[in-house]
Amino acid sequence: MSALKADDPRIPAIQSRIRVVPNFPKPGIMFQDITTLLLDPKVFKDTIDLFVERYNSKNISVVAGIEARGFIFGPPIALAIGAKFVPLRKPNKLPGKVFRQEYELEYGSDCLEMHVGAVASGERALVVDDLIATGGTLCAAIDLLERAGAKVFECACVIEIPALKGRERLNGKPVFVLVDSQ
Repeated sequence: MSALKADDPRIPAIQSRIRVVPNFPKPGIMFQDITTLLLDPKVFKDTIDLFVERYNSKNISVVAGIEARGFIFGPPIALAIGAKFVPLRKPNKLPGKVFRQEYELEYGSDCLEMHVGAVASGERALVVDDLIATGGTLCAAIDLLERAGAKVFECACVIEIPALKGRERLNGKPVFVLVDSQ
């Protein structure tokens, strides 16, 4: 369930800019498309601002963004709160030594990688993505960061699909969400 109340005028505007695309990328999937949100600069800024307002005073030193849409939201949040940005990438996209974590998706399996040395032991991390569905991607991100010694403070997503119960897979790790899926 979303962490904010709809009485914040920014939330309905964000919700209204998310397009639902049926049967993409596979039959039966209702894809939550945030590219339409990005077309409205005010709503995109409001989305970033809501996260910045939440995390600005939380002493977060690492914002880890999940490829690819976490790369859209993560860097502006990191810059605004004075944290470094660490990309969590698909396989074979990072040069050098990496941590690797395989995981299951709603519609298949995948893998995330992070550079060894991108985070230091004890750093306070925020994981950012556009969506929490089954929770597999966020679990993989948490595992990568914690294997490197970071302390994951919270996960932040624009959208949640509550019916898929992704939060249940996160072993009590908090998730801050702006809107529930349409």
